[in-house]
Amino acid sequence: MSNSSSNTQFLLLAFADTRELQLLHFWLFLGIYLAALLGNGLIIITTACDQRLHTPMYFFLLNLSLLDLGSISTILPKSMANSLWDTRAISYLGCAVQLFLFLFLVVAEFCILTIMSYDRYVAICHPLHYGTLLGSRACVQMAAAAWASGFLNALLHTANIFSLPLCKGNAVDQFFCEVPQILKLSCSHSHGNEVWLIKFSLCFVFGSFVLIVVSYVQIFRAVLRIPSEQGRHKAFATCLPHLTVVSQFISTGFFAYLKPTSISSPSLDLVVAVLYSVIPPAVNPFIYSMRNVELKNALRNLILVVIFHQK
Repeated sequence: MSNSSSNTQFLLLAFADTRELQLLHFWLFLGIYLAALLGNGLIIITTACDQRLHTPMYFFLLNLSLLDLGSISTILPKSMANSLWDTRAISYLGCAVQLFLFLFLVVAEFCILTIMSYDRYVAICHPLHYGTLLGSRACVQMAAAAWASGFLNALLHTANIFSLPLCKGNAVDQFFCEVPQILKLSCSHSHGNEVWLIKFSLCFVFGSFVLIVVSYVQIFRAVLRIPSEQGRHKAFATCLPHLTVVSQFISTGFFAYLKPTSISSPSLDLVVAVLYSVIPPAVNPFIYSMRNVELKNALRNLILVVIFHQK
């Protein structure tokens, strides 16, 4: 196909060639998707309904769960449907929408994770100013800025990529539409603007990464100055889930987009894509709730209310 106008569909990378493995992929992804829906849905409902969780930390956690639900819902249902119906096709418009939504939600999620590190920094290093620096108005403005940043980034990338002429067929070497794989299909002389957009995005991501690192350096210095061991343990416990999620998100994302081309292969790209796009939305709710007594108590109370209300 010589250009984008002749492309009516793209062919996504299949997980397996045999029918049995395709069905195994469907059931495996269905289990992951249901776990993500359940975990994130419970966090959203619990934080929205319990007045005790109406704090900045849980407000940003609510936003994170919404973004996780959106990102996994953008890519997994289509992949499962393709495996179930033994097809690889996605329409040209469907690919553009999927790329836009995934970029929008992932960039916004990274911004929310950056804001959450600032939240922990203020809570531990400047507790007396916590209510002033992170009032309800400031929290809403920061969350809105994160969503707006994701939207603008996705809009620029999607509009630019799908205006490029595609000279190298329509087979996407990934199970969903993502920037590097679509760029591989474009004419090599035509994606100068997208390269500059990617460089700008990388600078933005690197700046956010630096803010996260600086926040945690200050947090660790403050925690180590706490005299009591119980106080240090409690402070670390509030930061550990966020640090775990950030480390997983950054390490897999950076490896996916910045790994050397010499070690790149379709199978490795597929595994890495699953690690940074599918696994985090499913495991993040469990990471945040595993050692969070407030969240577990609120969830328990919500379940009891639902059970007794039905009786």
